[in-house]
Amino acid sequence: MRGLSRSFGLAGLVVLLVAVLVQTPASAGELGGGWRAAWMTAMQPPNANPNWSQQGFSAQSLRQVIRLTAGGPALRIRITNQYGDRTVRLTGATVAKAAQGPAVEPGSVRAIRFRGAEAVDVPAGGEVASDPVALQDLSGGSRLAVTLYFAGATGPATFHEFGAAATSYRAPGDERADLGGTAYQETSNSWYFLAGVDTVAVGGGTVVAFGDSITNGFSIPLGQRYPDLLAARLAAAGRPQPVLNAGLGGNRLLQDSTCYGERGLIRFQRDVLSQPGARTALVLMGINDIGYPELPAMPCTTPNPPVTSEQLIEAYRGLITNAHSRGIRVVGATMPPFGGAQVYTEHSAHLWSDVNAWIRTSGEFDGVVDFATVLADPADPSRLDPQYDLGDHLHPNAAGCRAMADAVDLAAL
Repeated sequence: MRGLSRSFGLAGLVVLLVAVLVQTPASAGELGGGWRAAWMTAMQPPNANPNWSQQGFSAQSLRQVIRLTAGGPALRIRITNQYGDRTVRLTGATVAKAAQGPAVEPGSVRAIRFRGAEAVDVPAGGEVASDPVALQDLSGGSRLAVTLYFAGATGPATFHEFGAAATSYRAPGDERADLGGTAYQETSNSWYFLAGVDTVAVGGGTVVAFGDSITNGFSIPLGQRYPDLLAARLAAAGRPQPVLNAGLGGNRLLQDSTCYGERGLIRFQRDVLSQPGARTALVLMGINDIGYPELPAMPCTTPNPPVTSEQLIEAYRGLITNAHSRGIRVVGATMPPFGGAQVYTEHSAHLWSDVNAWIRTSGEFDGVVDFATVLADPADPSRLDPQYDLGDHLHPNAAGCRAMADAVDLAAL
């Protein structure tokens, strides 16, 4: 492909030095060293919702726009085939600074290689990391376009179903070098195969916000979700460090879902403990566990047994124990109020109150942030304050995300 030959000069020297310093790994089991995760997303199995996950890709280019929460002199991407049913061959990839829509900034396109090769095979259930790529002026808030080209059929794609307002783009053929984005006429509200982007560690360790659709940012644009705003607060305070969004819409601590991914107790290992440079987990989970049993049976929420506060507390304890065994701090977040939501009943409200009381008072977390109090309606603490309510009485709006980010004690991170 013309225009994407390996560059030399200063950029090539940076890549060479970074490769020596971090001894770039190629598999998920080796991730670490001098890298820290600067962006990631929680992946899930393909599902039948309107997206490209079940059909996958064949003779197509996939351009995905992401937003870093920390910069560095070089980056690498991580490609996952966690839920694939066959080996996926990635024919080639590029990274560039994103412009508007699927367009990229001229002069910023860089070829991505894997152990020096343009193509790489990603085994079913596996993950691979690229070689270092030098891209100037990367900082928190930088928007990148990562383009993946698949010459052959991938089969079903491991993916992340957006709750946040974001767009990915697809084009026929090899369009890695397309600058204006005119070839990318198809869009999807999901990310596919791209599990993470790491940068060379500069500054503090990585914070991972672990949760469901509230963390993922249901209907909130990229950059305005509470983890994004928390990263901006840290940078403004003179201590820049990544804040990853490991939210997954509909996710539960205790039960898997065909639509909403593996339960939190399982994916915590991959989405928090295995993230390069992770030092703190900020955990906001449980609202779906206590709410779904109040709904009629649906394919996306089956199995759906009743839960007790004791079960949820034991689940939290499991997360804390596993994190501490890896030297990672855990900050517990109380579940926001949800009075008036479809899942609100006397029973779910009782569980919400019990579990939140334990989060606040148990002393088992390394820190606590009380989102329930911060977001509550002063006239009725069981409900979201109207100024923070997206409209469904369950999800915070952009102002609510700002209030959440402002409520976190930076010293706890």
